Amino acid sequence: MDDAPIHYIERTRDWYLALGYGNPYRYAHFEEVPFQPPRKPLADMVVTLVTTAAPYQPGKGPQGPGAPLNAAVKFFVPYAGDTAQDHDLRIAHVAIDRRHTSMEDSRCWFPLPLLRELAGEGRLRLARRFHGAPTNRSQRRTLEADVPLIVQRCREDGVDAALLVPNCPVCHQTLALAARGLEAAGIATVVMGCAKDIVEHVGVPRFLFSDFPLGNGAGRPHDPASQRQTLELALDLLTGATRPRTTLQSPLRWSESSEWKRDYCNAARATPEEIASARAEFDAVKAEAQALKAAAIP
Repeated sequence: MDDAPIHYIERTRDWYLALGYGNPYRYAHFEEVPFQPPRKPLADMVVTLVTTAAPYQPGKGPQGPGAPLNAAVKFFVPYAGDTAQDHDLRIAHVAIDRRHTSMEDSRCWFPLPLLRELAGEGRLRLARRFHGAPTNRSQRRTLEADVPLIVQRCREDGVDAALLVPNCPVCHQTLALAARGLEAAGIATVVMGCAKDIVEHVGVPRFLFSDFPLGNGAGRPHDPASQRQTLELALDLLTGATRPRTTLQSPLRWSESSEWKRDYCNAARATPEEIASARAEFDAVKAEAQALKAAAIP
């Protein structure tokens, strides 16, 4: 069973219970899934990118490779960026797999440079803006405030299709909900992620699953061939899916061994000291995030 995907809902539930938190988080779930077939050939589609990565903010603590959880760089309102420019987006603010991935190559979670290359080749038309979606545990906030704003901005840009790349477990829920909202608005989507159980539990039209550690939904780090192949698979899924809840698994492997799957949030492998340390870190990050959120959202 080492090759089976990690069950993130179960793993994170058990982890937070081990840390002493009660009332396990309940992920969103829908039976009905909206589905918008592409209305144009790929070369004529205006394609955007939706990310949960945060813009780098100098002076707000570690945000690069190996950085711990950092609530100071969280954002609470969707942002947009110019796709013609390069952007320094990082993932130090989310519960990615810090043990088995490096956080060094942003193309693993933000494939904008490669999308620009494909646009330059005439494969697609790149929207003028990409979009950042807040990682919000409040499903109501995501559905009633964040998703409608992203949909509105995509409509303003004449977007035909969106690629959504989540990072942490709740990020996967956030962008699954965003994909549903975009599809209902007539914009075709593909979620490119690593938490299969969460995305399929929510229910999305198209999902490209890479069985990699969290934070690598767009390919392996420092491996341009895997990043290109991953994006090509997503575009094939965008144009080829004929029904909702279509999941395509990437044939790429993270490594020869599947041992990395045993470590993520695994209370059975943690010492009492490690659990106590994790609890203290989460409490501190949560308190800081709540204070920042209260200031950002009246």
